[in-house]
Amino acid sequence: MKVAGFETQVIELSKERVTLGEIPGQVTPWYVTLRLRTDDGIEGIAYAAYVSRAVAPALKATLDGLCEQVVGRDPFETDAIGRDLRMRNGGTAPAGLVTRASSAIDVALWDIKGKALGLPCWKLLGGSEGRANAYGSGHLWRHYNLEELQQWGPTLVEAGFKAMKLRCGAESSAADEVERMRVLREAVGEDVDIMIDINQGWTVHQATTIGRQLSEHRLYWLEDPTQHQDYAGMARIAAALDTPVCSGEYHYGLVPFRHMVEARSIDIMMVDLFRVGGFTEYVKAAHLAEAFNLPVVTHLATELFAHAAAGTNTLLLEHVPWAFPLFEEVPQVEDGMVVLGDEPGLGLRFDEAYLRANAVDA
Repeated sequence: MKVAGFETQVIELSKERVTLGEIPGQVTPWYVTLRLRTDDGIEGIAYAAYVSRAVAPALKATLDGLCEQVVGRDPFETDAIGRDLRMRNGGTAPAGLVTRASSAIDVALWDIKGKALGLPCWKLLGGSEGRANAYGSGHLWRHYNLEELQQWGPTLVEAGFKAMKLRCGAESSAADEVERMRVLREAVGEDVDIMIDINQGWTVHQATTIGRQLSEHRLYWLEDPTQHQDYAGMARIAAALDTPVCSGEYHYGLVPFRHMVEARSIDIMMVDLFRVGGFTEYVKAAHLAEAFNLPVVTHLATELFAHAAAGTNTLLLEHVPWAFPLFEEVPQVEDGMVVLGDEPGLGLRFDEAYLRANAVDA
């Protein structure tokens, strides 16, 4: 079996189709869908995402160029294909559009492998059951006022989540930041885990000072409190706080995770599917975390990443439903877990009518 062809398409996501979450204004809803086809009729699907309208055509062109290099290859050679793509396109890797495109190709190849063998990807990746612990991350954005936090926190609990993420880092005072956490904690009770994401918005001093105050409200983790490449600064924060520091979503490839571990700058490793290199490289990152006795968690792409989370030593799956409208059906949340079926591959099918309605020439 060989890869025989491919098709890509730029899609502008319609925000009104997203449920159990909101696409905030700063998020760019531009996706490039991918279909990889084999010579015996199997189609693997995936997407590349999270770029602006201006960059979407370049992402599509990059994906097309890399797919041309994959035509004629055995889809089971995922590790070799990923390594070859990085080597052949090394002048523009390991960060940026090349990695985002090669990550999508890797996911589509795993979809093909699962369909060829009649097995779901989560089982191919080593999982024993098709489910993953998840936390609600589609609401509680930085622009939400206190009343909206009081509304949406309980809504996520009612939807089945036992953990949720709050965004902070935009308030003018430490007291206001802590008040957001206090209000949400009061709204959801003590039995729900709450994470806070700063998205690199604080200095080291702010992170240590405010972080200590936030910990009084049983904070589960503090995410990306300062600039992601400041390994020494992040290590200072981790050493100063009782609350675990979580980071990693901004890193491309595997090497930065080694640096994070060496610097002791994290307590929890977060990995982004499209920046690390797809399922193949995520498994390596998860094993690196395991070797250093660190939990690993996912970033975005819930409907894809659920397979990697269920198939590896992953602590938690981030539930962000931005891409759900692309598909006919997506995995559901049951008792705090995202539940996958036994359908071969990813178990996903593009919503063809939706794609036609939202396709953009590029």
